[in-house]
Amino acid sequence: MSNTVTLHSKAILVTYHDPFAKQEAIGLAESAGFEVTQIVVQRYLKHGEFGVGSGKAEEIKQIAEASGCKDIIVDEGLTSSQIYNLSKLTGKNIIDREKLILDIFASRATTTEAKLQVQLAELGYEMPRARQNVRLSVKGEQQGLSGIGEYAVDVRFRALKKQMVSIKAKLREAEKRRDLYRSQRQKLNTPLVSLVGYTSSGKTTLFNRMTDEDKEVASSLFTTLGTTTRTMSLPDSTKILLSDTVGFISRLPTYMIEAFKSTLEELNYADIVLLVVDASEPPYDVSIKYNTCLTTLEGLKVTPSRVITVLNKSDIASKTNMNEVKDIVGDATQTVISAKRGDGIHVLKNLIMQNTKLAPEAVPLK
Repeated sequence: MSNTVTLHSKAILVTYHDPFAKQEAIGLAESAGFEVTQIVVQRYLKHGEFGVGSGKAEEIKQIAEASGCKDIIVDEGLTSSQIYNLSKLTGKNIIDREKLILDIFASRATTTEAKLQVQLAELGYEMPRARQNVRLSVKGEQQGLSGIGEYAVDVRFRALKKQMVSIKAKLREAEKRRDLYRSQRQKLNTPLVSLVGYTSSGKTTLFNRMTDEDKEVASSLFTTLGTTTRTMSLPDSTKILLSDTVGFISRLPTYMIEAFKSTLEELNYADIVLLVVDASEPPYDVSIKYNTCLTTLEGLKVTPSRVITVLNKSDIASKTNMNEVKDIVGDATQTVISAKRGDGIHVLKNLIMQNTKLAPEAVPLK
């Protein structure tokens, strides 16, 4: 299944002044299939009745009317009221950052488990907005919020909670299957190495390089959403398992991380975690992305001593840039590679071999 994105709609993007935030918001919009025609910057988002100041809201309205765009993307999570108010003022469809990411997730999910996790994340997005959404929908049909309006709110809220319980039960079944697979792996004493990193850091390219796989690689964000595990050989011919996982991103809401937690918690069982960093990017961007990854790994309780930082894309990174990136990573165990060209892969495999503790009775996979 191809993840190639076709730009299907022009949109106005409302984001922060910060260059990194702006570039990432454009990447998210394009990954969701939007063509950003105009950018409106704002120092603060999420505030006020529109998510932006009233003056800025009027400015956005004028730009939207002149542009002919049907969609306005706001690079922050908004409340139902803020979305409703801004939509009513501009006459346009409002998509906040969280909804945008969820739409990308939904388009990328291919496995049953990934689809369930996306559904759980979507419910996590809708639950706190449910009461407000129903009240907004019945507003104007009656006076006040009592009677049938309150009943509709409770019915909707209970329906969402029921869906959430059902999905969590299905995900627990998937987790049981993973536990069984893990116990079988442990009996064979087969090491597991997991790839993590910021979205678009080159994890899947490295996965393909090391396992001779042909997983799809794309420049759009979140090309990989589920987890894929394959065998690979170390220089001493030992077989290990290598897993490719969903990419991280800054400002990811807690409920989204919780939705994918059952998959991400597999990192706790990995003998080694390879943290892939795009070393060709500006050091400021690398610093934000690297620290986002470290924070996420810390939240997942991944032991730092098991993490090897892999500085990728050495084929296009300047020497000066690479040195600055090395300084950002600091004392962490690190190695330099080009997953695309193959540079440094042998060194990386040797590093994995040195850091993977193999029991004498380990049985290689057939």
